[in-house]
Amino acid sequence: MFCWITPIIFFDLIVTSPPYADSRAKTYGGISPDEYVAWFLPKSKQFLRVLKPTGTFILNIKEKVVAAERHTYVLELILALREQGWLWTEEFIWHKRNCHPGKWPNRFRDAWERCLQFNKTKKFRMFQESVMVPMGSWAKTRLKHLGKNDVVRFDSQVGSGFGKNIANWVGRDKAYPSNVLHLATETDNRNHSATFPRALPEWFIKLFTQEGDWVLDPFAGSGTTCAVAQRLHRNTVGIDVKREYVELAEEKTRSVEIVLLDPKPATNKKYAKKQTRRVH
Repeated sequence: MFCWITPIIFFDLIVTSPPYADSRAKTYGGISPDEYVAWFLPKSKQFLRVLKPTGTFILNIKEKVVAAERHTYVLELILALREQGWLWTEEFIWHKRNCHPGKWPNRFRDAWERCLQFNKTKKFRMFQESVMVPMGSWAKTRLKHLGKNDVVRFDSQVGSGFGKNIANWVGRDKAYPSNVLHLATETDNRNHSATFPRALPEWFIKLFTQEGDWVLDPFAGSGTTCAVAQRLHRNTVGIDVKREYVELAEEKTRSVEIVLLDPKPATNKKYAKKQTRRVH
């Protein structure tokens, strides 16, 4: 197992997409769906160990079809992770806006994947304001003329118990998103067999971390997560079993030299007066 940055501290976020069952056999050997849980649990035990109590683990995964039905290995994995000590806090859906075309006699195309959220404790760090989305053009016309039922909590007329107060949206230009992420599948990882778009880890990095936090991708592949984390000014660690992918990931990331102070003052007295001992 190769690592291009030495993991020395506990992590604020683990976001990863491991090889799916029976997938990427030429790349990672392939794992049988019947053996997947046993294969994954020793790894998730270490994730549990190195994640901060306030941290989050995001697992991008998808069931496969075996003998004309969906295999249950993802559901079995969720239950096994709960037994291991994880809290299954939330499930996000990645809707692939441009999923691959295809035709099958008994099913439609796969246009979504799971992004499962696990935590060690019920109190975890989350920065919802960082992923707010524009309200949209509907707000300009809908909020321009409010009726009497829009300025109070107006209960549903069908007796469902749901209510709304449209006036609460006045003056807002952004809203909180749902747990469905509508992202295209485009990626710049041309030399790796299993990739996801940069926007996917970016969304979770923004939601669960701040600048200077530590992000881990233990199935780093070509380094998309690490490159995105670095661009967002997070510290990052990537791990992969394939050396060629580590080298590919190194091309996407850069080593950073930290200089605390200018090494020595300028010799020119006129310039020296303007010079400050900057922190870089």
